[in-house]
Amino acid sequence: MFDTILIANRGEIACRVIRTAKRLGIRTVAVYSDADAGALHVALADEAYHIGPPAARESYLLGDVILEVAVRSGAGAIHPGYGFLSENAGFAEACAKTGIVFIGPPCAAIRAMGSKSAAKEIMGAAGVPLVPGYHGQNQDPAFLRAEADRIGYPLLIKASAGGGGKGMRVVWNGPDFDEALSGAKREAMAGFGDDHVLMEKYLTRPRHIEIQVFADSQGNALHLFERDCSIQRRHQKVIEEAPASGMTAALREQMGAAAVAAARAINYVGAGTVEFLLDEDGSFYFMEMNTRLQVEHPVTEMITGLDLVEWQLRVAAGEPMPCSQEHIVIGGHAIEARIYAEDPAREFLPSIGKLRHLRTPSENAHVRIDSGVLQGDEVSIHYDPMIAKLVVWDSDRSSAIRRLRQALAEFQVVGVTTNTVFLGSVAAHPAFAAGEIDTSFIERHRSALFPEAAPASDRTLALAALDLMLEQADEAGQRAHSSSDPYSPWHRTNGWRLNFDNHHDLHFIDGEQAITVVVHYRSGGYILDLPGGSLFVRGERSAGGDILADLGGMRVKGTIVRHGNTLTILDQGKSHLLTRHDPSAAGDEDEAVAGRLTAPMPGKVVAIMAEIGVRVERGTPLIIMEAMKMEHTISAPCDGSVAEFHYPVGAVVNEGAELLDFTAEVEQPLP
Repeated sequence: MFDTILIANRGEIACRVIRTAKRLGIRTVAVYSDADAGALHVALADEAYHIGPPAARESYLLGDVILEVAVRSGAGAIHPGYGFLSENAGFAEACAKTGIVFIGPPCAAIRAMGSKSAAKEIMGAAGVPLVPGYHGQNQDPAFLRAEADRIGYPLLIKASAGGGGKGMRVVWNGPDFDEALSGAKREAMAGFGDDHVLMEKYLTRPRHIEIQVFADSQGNALHLFERDCSIQRRHQKVIEEAPASGMTAALREQMGAAAVAAARAINYVGAGTVEFLLDEDGSFYFMEMNTRLQVEHPVTEMITGLDLVEWQLRVAAGEPMPCSQEHIVIGGHAIEARIYAEDPAREFLPSIGKLRHLRTPSENAHVRIDSGVLQGDEVSIHYDPMIAKLVVWDSDRSSAIRRLRQALAEFQVVGVTTNTVFLGSVAAHPAFAAGEIDTSFIERHRSALFPEAAPASDRTLALAALDLMLEQADEAGQRAHSSSDPYSPWHRTNGWRLNFDNHHDLHFIDGEQAITVVVHYRSGGYILDLPGGSLFVRGERSAGGDILADLGGMRVKGTIVRHGNTLTILDQGKSHLLTRHDPSAAGDEDEAVAGRLTAPMPGKVVAIMAEIGVRVERGTPLIIMEAMKMEHTISAPCDGSVAEFHYPVGAVVNEGAELLDFTAEVEQPLP
């Protein structure tokens, strides 16, 4: 076994590897960019080395710099985690030349699976079922269009060199092909430096089933059952579970055998994942093989009781796998939900900002949290916006779903928008409970999963008002304690005022709605005049800072996080934002400037799609932005024309930046 390993990654996966290494008595070395100087993985490692600026291409993707650090630190091996250099055959080869073990598969296996086109040829020769499509090298647009017409629509265009949903487009009919091909190639080049694509027949209701495989250098290969990764947004997984709902023993054996055959076909060593599309009729097709540890590996660990990172370390050190196929059994059911800083209501756009409040469920035998951030950390534009992986386990699927819903309700984040409420909606949906899932689940149930924002309820307003009144009482008590006349009536906390009624007006802004809550002081509490009527409330703060409230005889607990005049009320697994408002304050609120379109998130302008002064119709693409390797299209809000573009291609802009001036077309009145 190794004495020292370097983790060539960051965030939760770096922390995950460090935990297992420490348990095995292995010294760990971390690397970090300027943006990660105070990161959790840096604090957990035994040593940490600075490697460059925040941008990954100037730090975490610099293989030569990381190798130099490995040599300096005395590391005998490098664990690449996932992403970054984990599937970079050149880096693995450079490690071998330096005499440092790459904790991953052989270079030849990485290269064989690095191109989706080449991978499908190999798998086809090995007898692994393939989806009908084109996987060749000819990238001429006219040729690809002809192949698309031959395969038939709907059709899926995929970046040959990548994954994670980047460089992927669904084409429903021929007229949409050219634009989809252009977008896929552009995104593939931005994400992987290679714009080659492949095309496949698009299955309308498939399940995304992947098989965890493992092999050692002694020629042993096995699988650790399946994971269902069908719940996806923007072609990226958000909920994964093991085992797959409704999987029969016969189908599991067939898919497991096909996955092991795929690994043997390329002389695989280490942890890998073979991904399949499972059609409604029970047929399955090879999609790709990821030659690394997957984000969702914890669900496999939870149902098998195994530590896959430990297996990686032992196999990389030349040891055989710790056990054989017949000794691995499924125990219970596990589900993983990826907690992202993103806004589901805005097509899952990344949310950037400071984690002003972060509270996670307590970890135990049923709940596991894999995270690389702490309260106070920044979610930046430079890296993936995942905050944590929430993993739950129980004896069966229905029990695991209940635990997932409860844990999501307890997961609190303030400072960035997150997908926790959305994930809770998925977990609570009857179709999810029934196992009626496929890769189009989110789109098919969009109306239920994306409800319109509701105004603040009386309960939410009552908690906000009670929080402010408790703070006022605390401040009054502190003033009285430090005063030379602590018994003065001016220090009382019961609302006493000379010649005035004992009430107080609290003004809030809820979205665009102004709300006034009138607080009447009463012995032992307050009467609140709320939109739905009057309510007697009282409460206190817990040792942890929560509000323990009695709302008209109903006892509840909530959390209120304040930043300036903004209050975030966390209650029953949901959050609501209110702004404390002073109607007497001078100055008007900033308003959006008509005729201008702004950046929905920080990012880079990658394409300008319209000409100045040329008429366009509503919905026409005007600008394409890229953030975190994903594209977002800014479209015309109505018929009209662009008067001016404020940024050229390649410009990096902040969220809210005015991208262009747009002149709306004015309809002429009828004579």
